[in-house]
Formats: sequence, C-alpha cells, structure tokens
Amino acid sequence: MPDLRHYSRQTQNRLVIGLFILVCTIGLLLIYWLYGLQAALIGLVCLAGLLLPISLILLILTLIERFLNSERK
Repeated sequence: MPDLRHYSRQTQNRLVIGLFILVCTIGLLLIYWLYGLQAALIGLVCLAGLLLPISLILLILTLIERFLNSERK
C-alpha cells in the first residue's frame, strides 16, 4: 500500500515551489516592465532576503521532525 502522507507532502512541496517560482518570475517581470531595471533588481534583492528566514524556519522544522521521528522508533 503506498504511503499517502509521502505523496501528499511531495505534492504540497511542489505546489509551494511552483507558486514561489511563478511569483518571482512574473512579479519581477512586471516590476521590470512597469518601473525599470533598477526597481526589478531591488525586488530581486528583497526576494533573496526573504529566502533566508524561510529557509531557517524550514531547517528548524525539519530538524524537529527528524528528532521526533527518531524518538518514536
């Protein structure tokens, strides 16, 4: 029997990554089209700065999940 939780988590991850890619590309292209190159570069810097706290939160949650799974077994 397939592990449905694994497929659900995989699908959720793919949807979030796809949304982030769409927001980054379309958002930056719209900023470039409306305001120019300098504004698009500032938007890119802001998006890069946003990735740091998100990746830290994901790292902490992954470590907690692994710790709890190792305690359960």
